[in-house]
Amino acid sequence: MIDWLCSCAVAGILRSLQASNIVAISVIATLSSCSAPTTRQFFVEASAIDKVPDSLVAVEDGRGRFREIFCSVLEARQSELPDYKNCDVALTLVADEKAGSGAPVYLAPSKSNLTVYFVPGIGWDCFSQWLAPPKTAVKHIRQLGYGFEAVPIESLSSSSRNARIIRDTVMRSPKSEAGSRAVLVGYSKGAPDILEAVATYPELASRVAAVVSVAGAIWGSPLAEDVAFANLAPIRNWPGAKCAVGDGGGLESLLPGERAEWMAENQLPTQIQYYSVAALPHPDNISAILRPSYAKLSKSDRRNDSQVLLFDQFIPGSTFLGYLNADHWALALPIERSHRLIGKTIVNRNSYPREALLEAILRNVEEDIAK
Repeated sequence: MIDWLCSCAVAGILRSLQASNIVAISVIATLSSCSAPTTRQFFVEASAIDKVPDSLVAVEDGRGRFREIFCSVLEARQSELPDYKNCDVALTLVADEKAGSGAPVYLAPSKSNLTVYFVPGIGWDCFSQWLAPPKTAVKHIRQLGYGFEAVPIESLSSSSRNARIIRDTVMRSPKSEAGSRAVLVGYSKGAPDILEAVATYPELASRVAAVVSVAGAIWGSPLAEDVAFANLAPIRNWPGAKCAVGDGGGLESLLPGERAEWMAENQLPTQIQYYSVAALPHPDNISAILRPSYAKLSKSDRRNDSQVLLFDQFIPGSTFLGYLNADHWALALPIERSHRLIGKTIVNRNSYPREALLEAILRNVEEDIAK
């Protein structure tokens, strides 16, 4: 999800950049944070997150094994992948985390015939050309033997409309028809889009091995309650934007009431394995431009990633892999890699080992489906 309030600010800054670099630098300097990003382990007492809402019902704790896998991938790939972080910095440690199994981590090319279908968040196709992501994650996992397809959702449309696009993409994919099992990875609003797809179209169950939510707005976001769809207009004016309004239901699909009602009325197919990865950043590890939305959500619960409350990120009945020490944008939007000035100022906590994270998630999934 892209924060609709912050998108207006960034659009204004981009216009300033075009008009005057000196003025733009002075503007963004006033918005940037003076504190340094945390480089130490982020440890949270278990009592700080001991509230167990409905979203955690029947969630299995898989953090110990995932930590082993993620740490092994990070250390093995640190010289070849960008944004290396020590495992204790990349993951937030909560005191009740149990130890892993101690089993060795398989890091050779995969033989599991899995294909990732990535479903991004709201506004993605409006600003993806400006972002110009380097696609290093795609290249990396393909080198390891996994397939990859980006699902061409309508990022301003409702979850129900995108669910059909997800269904059609998977069912019509040559890889899927050839027997490759799908791993549907949803970021932000992409996660509820995926849940609607697998619940609405039962034919997907035979093609999908797993669903993974990464900072997913499973139960929506309170931020959506205060914004009208018209406020998304600046995103459509983004430099190079090529996005349509679609059915205009994107924000409505993120309303907490809408998501709670949908979850109550729909059952997820049990043949598919579900995983949740949640963002729980150190307060100093949130980009300057996202701090207003972080503060706004903190009035309800300080455990948030600037866009989604912590406990709204869990799929009921899923395996929980870990708390990531990153804000909402850092997990999927490599802004500082392609826009250095913005990355040094307003989006100044954007570094995260995304490629290693995706590999670790896939290693965990293929371990489980092999059992």
